[in-house]
Amino acid sequence: MSRATAEPVVHIDDDRFKVTEWRFAPGAETGWHIHGHDYVIVPLTDGTLGLEGPGGASQQARLTQGVPYSRRTGVAHNVINDGETPLAFLEVEVVDSDLSARRLAVLDRFMGAWNARDVEGLMACMAQDCAFNASAGPGAEGKRHVGREAVRAAYAGLFDAFPEAAWTNGRHAIMGDTGLSSWRFVGTSTGGQKVDVDGCDVFAFSGDLIALKDSYRKARG
Repeated sequence: MSRATAEPVVHIDDDRFKVTEWRFAPGAETGWHIHGHDYVIVPLTDGTLGLEGPGGASQQARLTQGVPYSRRTGVAHNVINDGETPLAFLEVEVVDSDLSARRLAVLDRFMGAWNARDVEGLMACMAQDCAFNASAGPGAEGKRHVGREAVRAAYAGLFDAFPEAAWTNGRHAIMGDTGLSSWRFVGTSTGGQKVDVDGCDVFAFSGDLIALKDSYRKARG
């Protein structure tokens, strides 16, 4: 005997959260699914869920209005309203963790491109509308390069200024739309000056890509 299908109503769907209200008539089901994100369930009504798991396993779970619970990525099941009255709950999925992982991967590729002296690899990590604030320059923010061509030229200029250069001890972190990379720069300039200093970049992201690289570097004295 086929069951009715539960009704999903999506209230929020952005790069951090997806919030879906699930409405179940008695006997209705979601259908088999695997959760791709960590999630929280917030019951909007009391009720009884039937949970069909892998290998034919089944169990029931009581819902109490307003009492939430959480589950991790990878839960696989079919969810059924096993009660005699309609029930509803909010499913809050945390999708930001996926975005953060993609952004961390971009920062890994970005540092790799610096060490490979690959200008086009660097630009592949930059958003269409991008900027670069150098660690030194005439302004309070350092020398500012705005737009893809200006940023590309600035990156190429750094390679020209330091024919020997390496960014070592790289560490990355993501906090919302902001990224941070710390590193040690070891290089020799065209004039033979040796540089060995710690530094960091503060990044602003647009989607998966870097919109702003804001650089800071120690100065020996």
